[in-house]
Amino acid sequence: MKKTPMEEWIIKRTGITPANQNKLVTYQLKKIVETLSYAKKNSAFYQRQLEGIDPEQIKSWDDFNHLPFTTADDIKNQPFAFLCVPQSRIDRIVTLNTSGTSGNKKRIFFTDTDLQKTVDFFDYGMRSLIDCSDRVLVLLPGNTFGTIGNLLKKALDRTKTTCVVYGLLTDLDAVEKIIVENEINCIVGIPIQVLYLSRMKQDGFKSIEKVLLSTDYVPQSLAFELNQKFGCQVFNHYGMTEMGYGGGVECQALNGYHLREGDLYFEIIDPVYGEPVADGVYGEIVFTSFDREAMPLIRYRTGDIGAFSQATCQCGTFLRTMKKVEGRLKNRIHLEDGIYVDLKALEEILLAFEDLVDYQLTVKDKHLFRINVAFYNEEQSSEKENHVKMLVQEYFDKNGDFSIQVEVARSQLQNPDQLVNSMVKRKIVDLRREKRDV
Repeated sequence: MKKTPMEEWIIKRTGITPANQNKLVTYQLKKIVETLSYAKKNSAFYQRQLEGIDPEQIKSWDDFNHLPFTTADDIKNQPFAFLCVPQSRIDRIVTLNTSGTSGNKKRIFFTDTDLQKTVDFFDYGMRSLIDCSDRVLVLLPGNTFGTIGNLLKKALDRTKTTCVVYGLLTDLDAVEKIIVENEINCIVGIPIQVLYLSRMKQDGFKSIEKVLLSTDYVPQSLAFELNQKFGCQVFNHYGMTEMGYGGGVECQALNGYHLREGDLYFEIIDPVYGEPVADGVYGEIVFTSFDREAMPLIRYRTGDIGAFSQATCQCGTFLRTMKKVEGRLKNRIHLEDGIYVDLKALEEILLAFEDLVDYQLTVKDKHLFRINVAFYNEEQSSEKENHVKMLVQEYFDKNGDFSIQVEVARSQLQNPDQLVNSMVKRKIVDLRREKRDV
């Protein structure tokens, strides 16, 4: 097993010597102080947020842990207040349209220098799973400057690796044709779309040896199916637009992410109290960016659930390993008196149905849970719906000492391709919450 290429890249980027975790942590604290000074000087938001705080007095991690958090609502409410450069220097603006929300949208700004740092990360991150002999198909947006696919192709061009950027999955036949004609053996894409492609175009998918799944939580059942049916190595990438697209990627051990620690500092905190948690304990992932020109973020709460591994990675790196993300805090819905429903657990049940194309989970009230399902093959749909209902009802009966009714109904959407043609992350719709927000 080869060591993660991320280690070589981070050593080059940071210049730390000797190369070990203690030296890296010292480097990160120094970069945090620089980031605080830069943001406080140039960002209207952080001038207010850090009022009364002298960055040069941040001498320890305990000092850092007392700094205020940045939230998604902060960005939604005043995105331009985060800018540290004139708008004329902005080369890419990403507007994040999160599902089920209205009103202000998050806007994330990048200079060309910011984007080049992402290309660097993609270059070394992809070396974790491919070399120049591989042929890669990217099922992510890529026709516009600064999109994920566009940056990924630039990264792979550096190593002269064949890369075809198709974009989001819209035409199964066209994608299968590209796989065959270009002898594709690696796919980068959204988990639910890659699974859908593998189920609908099994013959074309047989040539795929490696898959990198990105942009959303990856259910274990999904990765297991790709591995068992096609012999694929399934790698996970963790990132979000706010991070500059990339945060971390798995090595060949396939046991968690090695992080972009030369550009980002990661924390895991208790989501209620905001205090750091011990390695091995799950909490909310928080990050701080280094050397971001347009829009540095300090202690940004991602809403994602993660934990640092207590064990050293089998690949032999000194870098930390973050366990695979367990989903989002918003997808753990409280029903009553300590009883929760978790998207992660329900997806493991639903994705076992190979004929299932898409689904929507809705909490109607604390005693009524609805699942809209769409099957590719409509034959025996009623039997499939009843089977889904039985398994989900069994899950609730085993995991909660209370009464809840499960409804299952067929989706009215007609075109299966449209069901997965989206970058919006899957979620549980809580009608109780939406009523309260009206």
